[in-house]
Amino acid sequence: MKTKFEEKNNVLYLEITEEIDHHTTEKIRRVMDNEITRFMPRKIVFDFSNVSFMDSAGIGLLIGRYKLIKLLGGAAEIINANKSISKVLEMSGVLKIIPIQKEKKVG
Repeated sequence: MKTKFEEKNNVLYLEITEEIDHHTTEKIRRVMDNEITRFMPRKIVFDFSNVSFMDSAGIGLLIGRYKLIKLLGGAAEIINANKSISKVLEMSGVLKIIPIQKEKKVG
């Protein structure tokens, strides 16, 4: 697993350090869901600093984690997405439900 997690002040930072496609989403989802239910954060932040590719499976991954955190009364945010990832997120409509910040430090 190449995804890193850090919980700070009731915010769970999820730094994804690999491509997000149909080959990787299931293992990422399992670990993310485990960390979300373990920490029960008020907010999750998806850090895309090291993601160079994401397909529709990644969109499903984000929407599923968004639904989980909303069910727990929390919020979600995306940070550090490059232009191609931002375009995929915009075209898919994800940005209508999960806000994106251009540049931000984790923690």
